[in-house]
Amino acid sequence: MKQKSKKQKVVENKKVPVENAPSPKEGIVMHAGASRNELMLTAKERGVKNFRVLNKQELSEVLKNIGDQKAVDAIVAEAVARWKSGWGSRKNKL
Repeated sequence: MKQKSKKQKVVENKKVPVENAPSPKEGIVMHAGASRNELMLTAKERGVKNFRVLNKQELSEVLKNIGDQKAVDAIVAEAVARWKSGWGSRKNKL
């Protein structure tokens, strides 16, 4: 058996298989048990604005339709409007 020099061992250890990342135009289908946190991190990586106000179902829909920017914008706009409606006027004063 031939001994490898220290430099060859280091070079071989650094060879990591390159992941085939999907293009930004492709939709992402997360596994069925994906948590909201996992979905939020993926949305953040994909550059979705206001991903924090989306619920789990909306996050999964956005990640499926990531190539269709109009659909993504519509879902996000609806969630932002819902979020903003909870702020401002106090209807129930105690």
